[in-house]
Amino acid sequence: MRVIEHLVKTLRDSAIFNPEVQVAPSCILWPDKDRQWEAVIPRLQSELAELLVLGDYTPESRTGPAIWLRCVIAGKAPDVTLPADRVPVFYLPGVSRQDLRAIEDCPDLLKPLAELQYRGVIWSQANAKDWTIMAFLKSDQGGMGLDVAQDNDAKNAMQLALYRLLDEELELLKGKRLDKDYFNTLLTGGDPVRDLLQWLDLGDAFQTTRGANEWKAFVEVCKSQLAFNPQADGVLAGASKLATREGPWHSVWERYSEAPKRYPNIPSRIRQCKPPDLGIFDTP
Repeated sequence: MRVIEHLVKTLRDSAIFNPEVQVAPSCILWPDKDRQWEAVIPRLQSELAELLVLGDYTPESRTGPAIWLRCVIAGKAPDVTLPADRVPVFYLPGVSRQDLRAIEDCPDLLKPLAELQYRGVIWSQANAKDWTIMAFLKSDQGGMGLDVAQDNDAKNAMQLALYRLLDEELELLKGKRLDKDYFNTLLTGGDPVRDLLQWLDLGDAFQTTRGANEWKAFVEVCKSQLAFNPQADGVLAGASKLATREGPWHSVWERYSEAPKRYPNIPSRIRQCKPPDLGIFDTP
């Protein structure tokens, strides 16, 4: 099962009820105060036909204001059709569970949804807190129970790599330490040495072929694994380190030597570097 499939199942399972003592929930409310999940919502909508978003009225993307979402539940929104066998899921970016609870202080634009917390269910953690990405990955109570580093670098990398993480197989993640290097490598395509050689070969053109998040992840992987900052140090400094083949750069050179014709510009980069001072001509 992929991460996205587990997420979809968890969302839908939150609507399970006991028909002997409960009525079916009218909707599933998904509050996300910090908008952590917002970037992947369009992707999730392709998997969840019943997922709608609170926002400006754009029915073609299943997005609209609170009053429109109420109309959807009532079957009075002809511009959107939901699966008859699914409970609608309302994603609420910038809204917390507490915002819904405080009905008297609730913004007017949000008030049409406040009553739905009683007719529907709120997708939240067992402790009633909103599901953050970190909590969902780590928690073994409704989440995925994974081993995730909690430092700020890991959290930032995790946020950037979330789109790619959705397609990872859950079983392959169990027992693995998910830290900043894992997330950054995932975002850059899983082969940082290849990316480094391509950057040394293409120079600035390499960055233009990458999105801002991918470039940032590439820089972080190089800093972590090679003690080298492509952004600050530049291509010639990287070519010099490749030529000296010291420390972790030895494996980079080995990879380069396997197929040097793939990187035709690297020899000229190396020739532009200042030769190392070997002390041969030092005077006593």
